Amino acid sequence: MFKKIVSVTALGVAVLNPSWVSAAEDALTPIHITANIPNKNFYVQPRNPEFGKNEVMHFNPVDRRLTPVRQTFDVKHTEGSVHAYIEGARWLYNGRHTIPLLTTFNNALLDSIPREVVDDVTSTPGMQAEMVIFVPWPVSSNLSAGMYTGHFTVMFDAVPRVASL
Repeated sequence: MFKKIVSVTALGVAVLNPSWVSAAEDALTPIHITANIPNKNFYVQPRNPEFGKNEVMHFNPVDRRLTPVRQTFDVKHTEGSVHAYIEGARWLYNGRHTIPLLTTFNNALLDSIPREVVDDVTSTPGMQAEMVIFVPWPVSSNLSAGMYTGHFTVMFDAVPRVASL
């Protein structure tokens, strides 16, 4: 009887022991998965799926220029041309100063007004086009040193083919 009481007591202590209780806790690992499957008739996708997440323009202290950001895109629109424009501020900003940015896609300069970047004939079979984001002139020595950041969105429109009468 004494052995049974000691065994039950030892079991009770073991069950209530904090180290045993913590062993019963769950370990969680959040997982976020995305998959982008483009439409077979229209898509504009960067070759590098990581493009746009953490791009860097390196400063050259000799000529005071920032290196451009370049990316190749796969483009296809079987039913017309592709137009593009920029939404948001087109500059780098450090809280005090701005550095203007220019962006080209397939050699077309982009701004806030939609413009054709790939014509109907070229976009129908699919093609590759380069996006270049750059500062067109040397950075002024009057600007404050520090981290400059910029955020903007390039919008691509599938413009339908215009039937001739």
